Amino acid sequence: MCGIVGVIGTRPAAALILESLHRLEYRGYDSAGIATLVNGHIVRRRAEGKLANLAAVLQHSPLPGTIGIGHTRWATHGAPTENNAHPHGTSRVSIVHNGIIENHAELRAELEAAGQEFSTETDTETVAQLVDLNLQRGMTPVEAAGAAFKRLEGAYALAMIFAGHPELMIGAQRGAPLAVGFGEEEMFVGSDGLALAPLTRRITYLHDGDWTVVQRNGAIFFDAAGVEGQREIKLTRLTGAAIGKGNFRHFMEKELHEHPTAVGDTLHRMINPATRAVALPHLPFDLASFSRISLTACGGAYFAALAGRHWIEEIARLPTDIDVASEFRYRNPPFDAGTLGVLVSQSGETADALAALRYMKEQKVPVLSVLNVPESTMARESDAVLDTLAGPEIAVASTKAFTAQLTVLACLALALGRARGAIDAKREAAMTDALLQVPAAAAQVMDDEAPIKRLATRIAQARDVLYLGRGSCFPIALEGALKLKEICYIHAEGYAAGEMKHGPIALIDPAVPVIAIAPSGPLFEKTASNVQEAAARGGQVIVFSDQAGAAKLAGIASQTVVLPSIDPFVAPILYAIPVEVLAYHVAVLKGTDVDQPRNLAKSVTVE
Repeated sequence: MCGIVGVIGTRPAAALILESLHRLEYRGYDSAGIATLVNGHIVRRRAEGKLANLAAVLQHSPLPGTIGIGHTRWATHGAPTENNAHPHGTSRVSIVHNGIIENHAELRAELEAAGQEFSTETDTETVAQLVDLNLQRGMTPVEAAGAAFKRLEGAYALAMIFAGHPELMIGAQRGAPLAVGFGEEEMFVGSDGLALAPLTRRITYLHDGDWTVVQRNGAIFFDAAGVEGQREIKLTRLTGAAIGKGNFRHFMEKELHEHPTAVGDTLHRMINPATRAVALPHLPFDLASFSRISLTACGGAYFAALAGRHWIEEIARLPTDIDVASEFRYRNPPFDAGTLGVLVSQSGETADALAALRYMKEQKVPVLSVLNVPESTMARESDAVLDTLAGPEIAVASTKAFTAQLTVLACLALALGRARGAIDAKREAAMTDALLQVPAAAAQVMDDEAPIKRLATRIAQARDVLYLGRGSCFPIALEGALKLKEICYIHAEGYAAGEMKHGPIALIDPAVPVIAIAPSGPLFEKTASNVQEAAARGGQVIVFSDQAGAAKLAGIASQTVVLPSIDPFVAPILYAIPVEVLAYHVAVLKGTDVDQPRNLAKSVTVE
């Protein structure tokens, strides 16, 4: 979603803001802009499209000033045009905004009746015009902003500067994250710590409903009621070096090659190698006390949660519900006293997942979140967090965070199984051994991409692709299809292999590749039967399997990608990697924007 950066200091602000906006590109955007104060007046530069366009504008028309705000916009209200690009405002105030002002139409009508003149289609301009009207009525900037915040409904993170006030910036958040960074005689605001990482490591995250008055030598914080209070300054783990591409063409390519490290680092946090047992970080509750699990997630994290449900029910014998977060609270689900809520998210800022978390908290359900950003809003609001140690993930399409999520959920299933007595120490040791073999197998896959690249030339010509999987590998079929849609713009669907004959088989013809996720194991023969059904109807059957499985399907599959042999328990983690690698190489062949595919945002901070 949209990215926000603000700077007050002694250095030229525009260059610092542009650099920080580049670090927010992973969120997805379709226009960008910067505003600074020049001799006390607000001056803007904006551009449609990529930040390179804004950089070209700034090169042609430099923007001086030591205070400024910048923004990467992902269009919601109004088309992605230069006129609708942020910052918005008047001669008195300039504003950048992430989120949606739900009562903007009502406010706009009121403001137009009061004589305010609008120039854009955006909901954001409503905030600027409201603050401007308050200023015209004699309020100070702090009073004008504080009064405006009380009128806003919806989710927002805001930063604003004021004409004639070169050392004043005001920020606010409700339902969307905003961080304040502390420097030496300079201060910063940003959508997340990653944007501010090159500028400072000392960061305060606003509480929900907070607003802040930022000046060059510090910040004052207020809660939603306007009561001043203290907010903790933390040292962020993030560094500016963490998000370089290295020698890779794309962030996604780099992150695919980090799968082995992401899984390995996560396992080292979760498993005690001496005892060959799962050793989760301290949790504020007893895992043996729960009689039900409620899993919730969005997008690819939902697919990881689907595999997690399979593991938790099979290994821990614990009934598990699962919901898409965007639908979860709208069915108003009831909870038993023994329910544990488990949320899965890469960013920890996804609006739907946050809403699900808050609903669970309202229902007195303890919440355990699986997150890749330990400083996120979800991390701060959860009862406990299990970190996925994937490191910053910049490409919009999630890869290494997905396998890290699978790894954590597999470990959680083992911990629940031991706590409930569903598995003994011997079985746990065998299963942890299987997990510990995944990083080496993942490295082996990444060391030999040639078969996948050959397959990509074939898939790049397709208009439709079907993915099939069974059991814990059904979610990997969904993941493969999602990646092909996300970055290649090819229509693809993932199906439980046994469901193919209940409708999807009608789609099969020689022009539709059918990709089967078929590791050797208890469900292999069933999957092989479905593969034969597809081949019998002229389908281009492509199989991802190990050496034994490939041999059995040699006469049926038109092409096979042979993967290392591993325990069926951990197959979803390993098999997620080649389906993501396939999508990457197809996208490269098609020439799409691999890291920032159209219409997508990394962190969806509005519902």
